[in-house]
Amino acid sequence: MKDEEAGNRLGSYLRARRELVSPAQAGLPPGGNRRVPGLRREEVALLAGISPDYYLRLERGRDKNPSPQVLTSLARVLHLDDIERTYLLGLTAARPKAPRRKRPEHVPPRVRELLAHLEIPAFVEGRAFDVLASNPMAVALSPRLRPGLNRLRSLLLDPEEQAFHQDWPKATADFVAALRTTIGDDTDNPRFVELVGELALSSQRFRTLWARHDVRALDGGTTTVHHPVVGDLRLHRDKLPIDDVILVIYYPDKNSDSDEKLRLLGALSHTESAPTSAHDEPEDTPHPTTSP
Repeated sequence: MKDEEAGNRLGSYLRARRELVSPAQAGLPPGGNRRVPGLRREEVALLAGISPDYYLRLERGRDKNPSPQVLTSLARVLHLDDIERTYLLGLTAARPKAPRRKRPEHVPPRVRELLAHLEIPAFVEGRAFDVLASNPMAVALSPRLRPGLNRLRSLLLDPEEQAFHQDWPKATADFVAALRTTIGDDTDNPRFVELVGELALSSQRFRTLWARHDVRALDGGTTTVHHPVVGDLRLHRDKLPIDDVILVIYYPDKNSDSDEKLRLLGALSHTESAPTSAHDEPEDTPHPTTSP
């Protein structure tokens, strides 16, 4: 990740995105002997109103500070949405690098108290989707929400988590795109380097999605999951930033079938009433995200 992202992030992004735009989407005839997927470099340049030589310099990292007008034109040609366009505009040499967080992610005491009082699944995650703390209902919903586990790693490598999601392909695409958005220009962060490196070696799905350079904000939404005991649950998700971490809560519509199932799940759960935390684990417990 370090060579790709830090060396020529703008060129890598442009190349990945143009390969995802078909000639038909760009209003071009589909014929011709095409050796590459998507648009050719000269076609992107023509549609964006810039010279082919200048676009080639952008992709090869020879010009890392194009004007906002050029980037806006390229965003239009590449069919980027608002989040993707903002991401593209940030991939220039003029953008100041965000200061690195020096302190480890931690859960504020008031959030631990809040977890103890919530009767719906709730947990705290870090920037790399590490679970830092969770309440009993979260663990009852999914054992992969125990502190010390990584949500993206579980989603890609754990068969039980794959079966848990009704639309696993969409869930993986959303999570990987959100990870790239979160990383931004913090490409030498040791936790991100470790996670991306591990998943690139162990998951073909991750390699495929990572090569697309999708960016997305993984915020609120509604999802359907399949619990092995109570069956399908339709749940809303909200993500609330608190200091350097995120509080994630899942909840059903009031008096819905999923509401009844979630209450049943709570009654069947034999987990402890106090929230668990990664800091409660023995010091010699290996970190799950680094185990084979």
